[in-house]
Amino acid sequence: MIGDLLGQAFAAMRHDLRKTLLTMAGMAWGIATVVLLLAYGNGFGTAIENIFQSFGATAVGIFPGRTSQQAGGNKAGVQIRFTNDDIELMRNNLPLCKHVVRMSALDSSVQNGNRTFTMPVNGLDPAIQDIWNLDIGQGRFIDDADNSRHGLVAVIGSEAKDKLFSGAPALGEDIRVNGVEFQVIGVVKPRMQEGDDDDNRTIYIPYNSMNVLKDTHYLDGIWMDSQGLNHDKLDDTVRATLAAAHNFKVDDKRAVFVFDAKKQLSQFGIISLALKGLLAFIGTLTLGIGGVGLMNMMLVSVTQRTREIGVEKALGARRRDILFQFLAEAMAITAVGGVLGILLSYLISVSVGRLTLYSAMAKHAEAGDVRLIVSPMILIVATGILAVVGVVSGMVPAMRAAKLDPIEALRYE
Repeated sequence: MIGDLLGQAFAAMRHDLRKTLLTMAGMAWGIATVVLLLAYGNGFGTAIENIFQSFGATAVGIFPGRTSQQAGGNKAGVQIRFTNDDIELMRNNLPLCKHVVRMSALDSSVQNGNRTFTMPVNGLDPAIQDIWNLDIGQGRFIDDADNSRHGLVAVIGSEAKDKLFSGAPALGEDIRVNGVEFQVIGVVKPRMQEGDDDDNRTIYIPYNSMNVLKDTHYLDGIWMDSQGLNHDKLDDTVRATLAAAHNFKVDDKRAVFVFDAKKQLSQFGIISLALKGLLAFIGTLTLGIGGVGLMNMMLVSVTQRTREIGVEKALGARRRDILFQFLAEAMAITAVGGVLGILLSYLISVSVGRLTLYSAMAKHAEAGDVRLIVSPMILIVATGILAVVGVVSGMVPAMRAAKLDPIEALRYE
């Protein structure tokens, strides 16, 4: 039965080949549009994830501020200051937190030979490499041994290396930071850098070595790895812990600033999901235009084959037989057009390659651009949309053909 239906469908398609090909082209363009729009939405979401991943997608930064509310007899405007005791509090109250890192920052005069530049110098614990996702291009990053012995060693950013050493090797060489000599032990690979950000000009040194440049009794910030933590409760736990230690109200948002990269990423994820839905809707409308063309062609075909339908009914064909005959023809056109459209979308996605997004505003940000990757899930969704459009477009003409009166159909000229 199925073989007969398909045989009749392809025979009818060959009967008016030009009209069939034009209809297939419309369906192919429609499904290609759906696939490419879904691929763009998927690529946009991936690009956003890559941007956050490059800076540390699980990083949580905690920075001291000033109180804006009175608490415990203290007036508003009190400066909050972090110490090593706060590090222990974070570790005790967030036992699932893998890393807690101290940070001390200072803009310093960095010199190599007759080259002198003002660059940010960050004193950090070694675990910051995992939190900030720092990739080392040459040498190594600072380790616990460097921190324990207060080693005067430094890891420099890629742009800092270019400015200080030009094309010369940097590993093993000495640089002077505010007059203090540090040995270069590593160079960080270029990171995404927006505008005048100093990410690639930063000098990283052990936190315990920062005391040769400034007083490190008070911390400039605390960084944590939030992997495995409940992000909805993280902010509340941090604020409650520090509020008890520094005597400020928990709901005083200005006393302590908490940056949670994962929470920011989830907000962008909502935007990405909304964009995917919008693009899928637009693609479905475009495919719907192809479906209207298919419906129109099939309605014309029903009119042209009215006598044929009358003969079939006179010979004993039932309504459902006529219905399935024309629906099979519509689905065959849809299927062939769909295959051609998917092949076209693959060709376009390969040809287009990378579409500029974040690299338009940031350096070394090619990973933050959109790539049209046609994934299996996109094909499943697009095929489902195509099937619905094909059935709806083919059902109307098929029902019209099935309802024809056999006597009136035989009289049709």
